[in-house]
Amino acid sequence: MNCPMCHRWAEQPDLRIAELEHCYLTLNRDQFFPGYCLLFTKHHVTELFHLSSQVRQGVMEEVNRVAAALFELYQPTKINYELLGNMVPHMHWHLVPRHSDDPLWPRPIWSEPHQEASLTEQEYRHAAAAIRRTIGLPETGGEKAI
Repeated sequence: MNCPMCHRWAEQPDLRIAELEHCYLTLNRDQFFPGYCLLFTKHHVTELFHLSSQVRQGVMEEVNRVAAALFELYQPTKINYELLGNMVPHMHWHLVPRHSDDPLWPRPIWSEPHQEASLTEQEYRHAAAAIRRTIGLPETGGEKAI
């Protein structure tokens, strides 16, 4: 299968935050919105209704747990939650801390182009470790933490 999300964990280890029970959590490479993360299911599914009730509840708890940590760490005005799948048909959540003084506020993050903000390798590692710590996970390099 040629799904970019299915291979993301293996192919982008510098962005790894944590392997959770149902999902993988990574930083988005573009950190124009600091703390912007992707949470994607371990198994290739496209819709919430493709999951059993138990797994769906587990995924939603992981979304909630990550969002709460991002809120605590980045202290945004609002967390944006996006579950689209139109361009990448693999269930993945965009969890984006938004601040009322960001250049696109209050519009959606895709409302207009912006200059991509890349971090150094060390800055990505630092951000991932801070998120992991705030979630309450051990300071691993993104290995299974639950």
